[in-house]
Amino acid sequence: MIQEILNYFNPLEHLELWLILAFFLAFMVSMSTFPAIFNIAEAKHLMDEPGDRSIHSVKTPTLGGVGIFISLVVVITMLGGLLDTKILLLILGSLTILFFLGLKDDLLILSPTKKLFGQFLAAMLLIIFTDTRILGLSGLFGVTIMPYWVSVAFTLFVYLLVINAYNLIDGVDGLAGCLALLGSGAFAFIAIKIDDVTMSTVAVGTVGALIPFLRLNFSKHKKIFMGDTGSMIIGFLLAFFAVRFIGSTQSTPASEFSNSAPIMVLAILFFPLLDTFRIFMIRLVLLKKSPFSADNNHLHHRFLGLGFSHVQTTMYIVILNLMLVAFAYAMRDFDIHYQFMALALVGMLLYSVLFIYNWLMIKGGLPQLLNAVKNYKL
Repeated sequence: MIQEILNYFNPLEHLELWLILAFFLAFMVSMSTFPAIFNIAEAKHLMDEPGDRSIHSVKTPTLGGVGIFISLVVVITMLGGLLDTKILLLILGSLTILFFLGLKDDLLILSPTKKLFGQFLAAMLLIIFTDTRILGLSGLFGVTIMPYWVSVAFTLFVYLLVINAYNLIDGVDGLAGCLALLGSGAFAFIAIKIDDVTMSTVAVGTVGALIPFLRLNFSKHKKIFMGDTGSMIIGFLLAFFAVRFIGSTQSTPASEFSNSAPIMVLAILFFPLLDTFRIFMIRLVLLKKSPFSADNNHLHHRFLGLGFSHVQTTMYIVILNLMLVAFAYAMRDFDIHYQFMALALVGMLLYSVLFIYNWLMIKGGLPQLLNAVKNYKL
């Protein structure tokens, strides 16, 4: 009887209940897993030691990514049988590669070259065997359909870029997790709109796995970091969502997002990509050193320098990114080049306004300007 029900059950026909199940399953597994991970980390002294660059003064467990990974594994294995099984199995394989790679880095430290090779392997596994790739850019910069190997190379570049972008921004309590929560929620909304049950299930499962982690990540007494394990896993998943979304809209011209998919993806990932571009330029051009070397030049360090707390920094950045996503969604029917220019202009303006204001206040230029306007007589 159960087998007959499963044979005729279509998740798309009961999407709300199906996604609630995916969320609830991930949330409960995550909620019950993190206390055990925290206790093991304390008992075995698997802690992050405060150093010169650390903005924390106490030892903190770095195994938050383990709980996120376990939650996603449970969701994929228990619900995947009624979805796109092939692609979910390969996602699971790629996540497993990144899990062990990140776990070794969190516990023993891994060289950037080895991490990059592991990321390359995880991405290529999914690209080659499922043919999930970016086919074109909806006419952005004149690019419609790319040749096969160009498409594969560009998709691989996107995976590596997004994975490392989320790895690099994991420096303030809740920032990487909240941006991943925003990204997963946005991609879940998009997947529901385009009837992609597999993508929406994994995205909602990611949301469910992240919420219990964020509760501990923001905690003052039982804090836990996601570590490289978590940042690489969520970076990979968000890259997968982006690639699948852009690829599916290119193969279905009637899609609501056929004229805006690359812009929507850029809006969702705007802050991590902006921070990565900025930090690479500073390290390569100004400091003349490796782009993977550590320093305190990230945007979130600048927010902390302005007097913002960890929570304020995270909330400010996430709210701005949410505003950009809403802006991009509202602009989705315009010409794609107009969308791109408008998003770049508004995004840079939003992220720069506090720094411009602070610079004017330090230099005294803003008070002088206000006084001049006040005292000006016609």
